Amino acid sequence: MAFRVLLADDLYFMRMVQKEVLEAEGFQIVGEASTGTEALAMYEQLRPDIVVLDITMPEMNGLEAMKRIFALEPDAKIIICSAIGQQSLIVDAINSGIKDFIVKPFKPERLLSAINKALQG
Repeated sequence: MAFRVLLADDLYFMRMVQKEVLEAEGFQIVGEASTGTEALAMYEQLRPDIVVLDITMPEMNGLEAMKRIFALEPDAKIIICSAIGQQSLIVDAINSGIKDFIVKPFKPERLLSAINKALQG
């Protein structure tokens, strides 16, 4: 059975790149969100195995969505994918319990490494 992934990024292009990389490795993309609000709603409905979450998104940023997902499911597996220059936000996310973070632009191997590490731990 393929692991189920929710992608949350306000940039369509970024979600497409992530989707291509993950689907090529056998992951199932069960949802794509462009806002933190959508990500939270999709998480509640779909309960994916893992979430790849951008920090900077409209309506509700990724950190708030992350906190609300952890409130629903303390063992949720979340990876933050964020641009350089947001180190303090990434530190907050790590302290909150994310499994890993990826800096944009990312190499496909880094995304796969982070996902596999999160799913094993």
